[in-house]
Amino acid sequence: MTRWSIGDLAKASGLTVRTLYHYDEIGLVSASERTTSGHRRYTPEDVRRLYQVRSLRQLGLSLEEVRSALSRSDSLRPIFEAQLAALTTQVRQVDALRSRIAALLDGHTTESLLSTLEMMSVYESYFTADQLNDMRSRAASMGPEAVEALKASWLELVKQIRQHLADGTPPTDPRVVELSRQWDALGAEFTGGDPAIQAAAQRSWNENKPAISSQIGWLADDGLVDYIGQARAAR
Repeated sequence: MTRWSIGDLAKASGLTVRTLYHYDEIGLVSASERTTSGHRRYTPEDVRRLYQVRSLRQLGLSLEEVRSALSRSDSLRPIFEAQLAALTTQVRQVDALRSRIAALLDGHTTESLLSTLEMMSVYESYFTADQLNDMRSRAASMGPEAVEALKASWLELVKQIRQHLADGTPPTDPRVVELSRQWDALGAEFTGGDPAIQAAAQRSWNENKPAISSQIGWLADDGLVDYIGQARAAR
């Protein structure tokens, strides 16, 4: 029957000799025979096991998971179920990343891209990964047209509040109080009304006013956010 030296098997399998030595050392794939001079000789059964190992590794299993899968036939299903769950999570992460990059590239110049990346770094310092994913998922479920409509409503709201601020209208004025209510309602469209997300947003604003204000289109020291806060307190 055919026997393979470690060099011949490395060439045939596409693996390195070093990898085969490692598999032998950890008892994953060992040569069943030795020559009189001590050289390894792999049998067809050894080669079959090696290709099983390589196939499982290509599915993303660790060496320990491969060992478990080959040692117990009933262990294959839970291992593959766990691997499928991990791959599903990776697919969602890749899809989310693809959407973020596509959104970044849409209509941005190099300068605005750098500014946006800076803001992404700021947000990731205050919001957890789950909170960011929640807000992105909410925006995605709304669709781009609804998101743009909300942005337009928000900009109009900012314009009205800023005019009251410039006119010296007291924040307790019913008109301003109503505008603050609309402000919170629009914000809830993106935060879902989650108090933790709202608190994180407030912290990010308090500690990064110049950077955030440059993105949303008003001066950090114009008092608008504080004005809204006073109107909110009067409700």
